[in-house]
Amino acid sequence: MVMRQRAHGGRLIDRVMSPADRERFLAEAADLPTFEVDGTMAQDLANIAHGVYSPLEGFMVRDDFLSILDHNRTVKDVPWTIPIVLDLQPEVLPDLSPGDRLAFTYQGKPMAALDIDDIYGFDADEYASTVFDTTDGSHPGVAKVRSMGDRLVGGPIMLADEMPSPFPDYTLWPIETRVLFKEKGWRTIVAFQTRNPPHLGHEYVQKAARTVTDGLYINPSIGKKKKGDFTDDVIIHTYQELIENYYLRDRAVMGLLQAEMKYGGPKEAILHAIMRKNFGCTHFIVGRDHAGVGDFYTPFAAQDIFSEFPDLGIVPLFFKSFFYCKRCGSIANEKICPHEGEDIVNFSGSKIRGRLVEGLPPGEDMMRPEVSRIILDADTPFVE
Repeated sequence: MVMRQRAHGGRLIDRVMSPADRERFLAEAADLPTFEVDGTMAQDLANIAHGVYSPLEGFMVRDDFLSILDHNRTVKDVPWTIPIVLDLQPEVLPDLSPGDRLAFTYQGKPMAALDIDDIYGFDADEYASTVFDTTDGSHPGVAKVRSMGDRLVGGPIMLADEMPSPFPDYTLWPIETRVLFKEKGWRTIVAFQTRNPPHLGHEYVQKAARTVTDGLYINPSIGKKKKGDFTDDVIIHTYQELIENYYLRDRAVMGLLQAEMKYGGPKEAILHAIMRKNFGCTHFIVGRDHAGVGDFYTPFAAQDIFSEFPDLGIVPLFFKSFFYCKRCGSIANEKICPHEGEDIVNFSGSKIRGRLVEGLPPGEDMMRPEVSRIILDADTPFVE
């Protein structure tokens, strides 16, 4: 029997201020140097504070940053692949130094505090090439790294207030999902990462993985995405419809991952697995071209990288191919279906998207009619 999942690094982090600490911080915030954060950084602050990024207690200091670039592990030898950092331009806060406290504000209101341990420079091209395996500026992750300020500030944070969630009913933090899974009696939980509405291939993969686990945690990534991606609203509402009509009620739940997509392919797949481990999941679905973009990664690079992390502490479930077989009359894969050629309808994201852009449903051999209808009825189904 598999025991319920331990947090990555052994302890679920909690960096949320007590009511008394919050009052003291709000009283002193006006006298602290302040930095206004955007929605993406506000999400990172919340993910640190609520343990989504366990064992991190704040933004990474130089030693951890370099250790991750060099070894894909923190200085304490915990697997980690993409640095979680705070970047600043020197002219923004020129008088900061280690030992200072910095107040973060969001929309002008105090949100969190950072106790500075380290301020250091970094090489943007080294960062990009190590994490994304390219320095091509057309890669959105590389472009983001090159837009960063040239100083990184590291140290532990404490969270005073939350950024409002656009989907409060599905905003669950690790302490809550762990209680939920326990109440349901689930000891093995498989997580599914997505940034798209579900087609029949997604549904097949999720249900196949559910047959070997107690429960399914559908965990869409919401937050900043690239132009042309599906909007958060469409993703959430299509999954609501799918769960309502096609899933066992007591065996599937949905909660949100509030984090910016980095399109980091293999290394982001590892980070995604770590975050789901912290939510309490024991298994993680890794499909074709997980977290990829364009042609930067080979189709199964995100699966191959897991062999480098035998101590990750979460079981990856790999799905290499799945399709609709006209002769079988069902979704199948190469291990169980003997047919080929014109009998096989492959799930093509670009083909599905093309039909939707034209205002046409992809077809019932590709996507549930209810899902297609929600997308086609949306005023703006794609990020503009």
